[in-house]
Order: sequence, then C-alpha cells, then structure tokens
Amino acid sequence: MAGFDTYLSPLTWRYGSDEMRRIWSQVHQRRLWRRVWVALAEAQAEMGLVTLAQAADLRAHADEVNLERSLQIEAEIKHDVVSEIRAFAEQCPVGGGIIHLGATSMDVKDNADALCMAAGLDLLLDRLRALLLELAGRIEAGAGQACMGYTHLQPAEPTTTGYRLAQYGLDLFLDLEELRRVRRGLRGKGLKGATGTSASYTQLLAGLPTASTAEAGPAAALEAAVMERLGLPSFPVATQTYPRKQDWLVVNALAGIAGSLYKFAFDLRILQAQPFGEWSEPFGSRQVGSSAMAFKRNPESAEAMDSLARLVRTLPGVAWDNAAHSLLERTLDDSANRRLILPQAFLIVDELLGRARRIIAGMVIREEGLARNLERYGTFAATERVLMELVKAGADRQEMHERIRQHSMAAWEAVQRDPAGANPLPDLLAADPRMLAHLPAPRIRELLDAGSYVGDAPWRARELARAIREACAADER
Repeated sequence: MAGFDTYLSPLTWRYGSDEMRRIWSQVHQRRLWRRVWVALAEAQAEMGLVTLAQAADLRAHADEVNLERSLQIEAEIKHDVVSEIRAFAEQCPVGGGIIHLGATSMDVKDNADALCMAAGLDLLLDRLRALLLELAGRIEAGAGQACMGYTHLQPAEPTTTGYRLAQYGLDLFLDLEELRRVRRGLRGKGLKGATGTSASYTQLLAGLPTASTAEAGPAAALEAAVMERLGLPSFPVATQTYPRKQDWLVVNALAGIAGSLYKFAFDLRILQAQPFGEWSEPFGSRQVGSSAMAFKRNPESAEAMDSLARLVRTLPGVAWDNAAHSLLERTLDDSANRRLILPQAFLIVDELLGRARRIIAGMVIREEGLARNLERYGTFAATERVLMELVKAGADRQEMHERIRQHSMAAWEAVQRDPAGANPLPDLLAADPRMLAHLPAPRIRELLDAGSYVGDAPWRARELARAIREACAADER
C-alpha cells in the first residue's frame, strides 16, 4: 500500500470520512464488479446458459478481491476490467470460464458506478438530515433573538438570529429535496452490450427454452433478472454507457449543497470579523490560530469550507462536457476524469456537511456583539416606525421623511467619528419640535427601540424549523 512517501490526495486522509472513502475505494468498486458478474451468472444459470455450479463458484469467491494480483495483470495487458476478470477467474476453478459472458466492460463498470453513487447519496442524505436537525435547533433557539440585519454589507433593518439561520436552513432544505429526487432517479446501464443493442445477449440466449418464453425478449428478461439482484433499476435505452447526463445531475446536486454551505461559511467569516463580532465558529482550548500571531482565532474551518466548495463548483462543468461530448454510441474521453470527479464531489461534500454540523453545534453567538450593533445601528432602521406613527398622528409624510433623513445623516456622521460613542439620533429626534407636535418625546424614544422591530421573523423561523423536523422524520419512516 502507498504511504506518505508518495503523493496522496488530501481526500485519502485529510478530507472526507472513512465511510465515504470505503464506498469509493478500489477494493469496494471491484467487489461491486464481481457482484455484477455473479448476478449475471446466476441469471444466466436460471435460463440454462451456464450451470448452477459455475454461478455458485463465482459467488463463493466474490469477496476475495486480490487487488495486487489484478494490478499485476493490468500492468501487462493495460485493461482494468479484463485484469479483474482474470484475477477472479484464477480463484474460480469451476466458474472462471464463464465470467463476463456476453458483457462489455461498461455493463459492469456503469452498474457498479451507479451502485457506488447510490451508497454515496444515501450517506450524504443521512449527513444532510443530521445537519438540518442541528440547524433546526439553533433556529428555534434564536428565533426571537433580535440582531442587526445587513444589506450590501451595510446596517439595514433588524432581523433575528434564528431568522438569519433559517435562510441557510431553507437553502439546505431545497438541497435535501433535490438530493432525494436525484437518488430516486438513479439508474444503472443494465445489460445492453457494446452499443446498447443487447446483440450479444440476444445471440447467446437464442433457442433456449427458458428464454423464449420471455414476453419482452430474452435479453430484456436477462437484464431484468440481473438488475433485480443488484437492487438497481436500469435506463430503458443506453449506448455503450448509461447517459452521462446522470453524472451531471448527481454532481450538480452536490454542487448545490456546496453552494449553500459556501454562503453559510462566508457569512460566518464576516460576522466573526470585527467590528461585527456577532458569531464565531468553535475554537478548541488547545487550538492554534496562527504560527506567528499567538492571539489569533481565525475562522479556519469556515475558510476551509469555502476553499473546498469552490472546487466542487467546477465539477459540474466537467460532467457537462462528458455528457455533451459522448459522441454517437460512446467515446472514452470521459473515463479518466470520471475516476477523479465522482469521488471528489462525494468526498468533499461529505467533508463540508461534517464541518458545517460541527460548526452549527458549537457556534458561539455573542450576545454582547448583537446588542452593541443593534444599539448603534438599529436606531436608524427604527426611524421607519417613527415615520409610520407620525403620519398616523396626522403629520405630513414627506416633511417628516426629510426631517428624519437630515437627523439620521448627522447622527451617522457622529457614529462614524466615534464608533464607541452613543448614537445621538434618539436625542435629535426627541428634540425636534415638528415631531413633538405629533408625538411625545418618550413615545419617540420607545419607537426607536429596534429590538422589537422584527416583524413576524420569529414565527417564520420556527415554522421552517418545524418543516425541517417533519421532513427528516418522514425520511426516517
């Protein structure tokens, strides 16, 4: 086995989980190839094409993958599937001679790839549901916790911590629906031979009594029997490969998750920065933030998430090219990059979901930062409440709007000159004689308390959390 004295992808040890690595491991993939060959032999035995003893011999040795021997053969013949066939056949004295009978390489590899993707999607669905449930708890906890909202990275109107988190929850909820849809639609190639016509199987089965009774034709019956054993539906038509659009659909769904988590991580980085100082990712007691600056508490996990998500964003483009450039009945120019992009997409998104869950579970919401920013900037947003009440009391809306604008601009300049000082806007508005003609000063000051100016955000946040919990519970059932 290769060690750290040669190049290893960071995905082999640094990013992604052991469970996902096992799914995309060479041993597991070749075990899946053997599973296809066993299913094919057993179906052929039922039709009388091979013997039950031959099929049983293959099943008995299916788990005895000898990767070293297979690679040794491949070094000589330069073909991975034929190398595995020969290595498998060496282990099967009775059934070795009928392995791969009628098949082409992609009858084996494409079905195995679909099985890999099915297992990978199931694992990611579990990870995504776990993250959503963790997020739902934080949404509920912060549903009524007022904080400053920002548009254009400038103070806007207040929102709540839970409602802000609900935006990420909604994105990931949509990702859950898309991932479910892609998983439900996943198909294998089936058994259709070199150009998708099933000619080799039709020829093999011609004249067999058990095959001639099949309503859809002997080749289709054989395909159905094999795919039932694999627990995998097949596309109704295919070329030498299944439609490469399926890869694009899968990778695109994974890129969608990466995009949602990129936004969450980027927003966290902003809110952890000063002068925001509102959120921060968890930081271990022995964690080191910088090799030079011992005081640093960098958002390193969120930064790593954004770095990895950028790579996932590029992968649908490669999958698109593979689908669009699969000329006529097939070309081989997709093969090499598929060995890279499929495991990469799954492993990176696996890593992103794991990191996001850990961040959400341990994320620090700094109440002092929320209160400071709300006090400093929320007053400006709350002037809208003052304007509404002034007009309701009989004031001219245009005149009041202009007076509030002038006072706000003066107060804004004062806050910029002395960020640590108090916002002078309440004093300016509560002393304005034209406003006092319609509202008393205490009422003006009361209206400028932005902490309660969050509309129905608490209710909407809790409703989304409820929908997330219901959806995840339905999946478990």
